[in-house]
Amino acid sequence: MKKYHHETVAGLFVLIGLICVGYLTVKLGNVHLWGSDSYSLYARFNSVSGLRIGNSIEMLGLEIGEIAGFSMDQEKSVVVAELRIRKPIKVYDDAIASIKTAGLIGDKYVSIDPGGAGELLKPGATITQTESPPDLGELIGKYAFGDIEKGSKEKK
Repeated sequence: MKKYHHETVAGLFVLIGLICVGYLTVKLGNVHLWGSDSYSLYARFNSVSGLRIGNSIEMLGLEIGEIAGFSMDQEKSVVVAELRIRKPIKVYDDAIASIKTAGLIGDKYVSIDPGGAGELLKPGATITQTESPPDLGELIGKYAFGDIEKGSKEKK
C-alpha cells in the first residue's frame, strides 16, 4: 500500500511540473491560445535601418506593442512594418509613426504620436504619416567636414 502512495505522490509531482513548464512555455513564447490581445497596424518607412522584429512600440513614453514583421513594397520603394498594438490602445488616422533611438547608441523603437483629431484606425489599417531615422553617418560627416556644397557656393 505504501508503495502505491509514493508512486502516486511522485506522479502528481511530475504532472504539476509538466503543467508549470507548459504554462511558462506559452507565456514566454508569446503564444496566444485563446485569441490575441493585440491588433496589427501597418506603417510605410523609407528606411528601417536598425529596427528589428520584436523591438518595442511606444506612445507617450509607454510601451504599447512590438514590431511583428517587415515586407517590401517595391512599387512604392518603401518598407512596410507590421506593428502589433495591444487592444485597449487607440490610434487615430492622423497619428505619426517615427523610428527613434533609445539613448545615444541604444536600440531602435517606433514612437507613435497618437493623434486624436481624425477617426480611429481599424485593425489592418496603415499609418500614413511616418518619419524614418536620420542617417547618423551622413550627419556626422556633415558636422565633421562641414557642408562642402554650401562652402563652394559661397565662394562663387
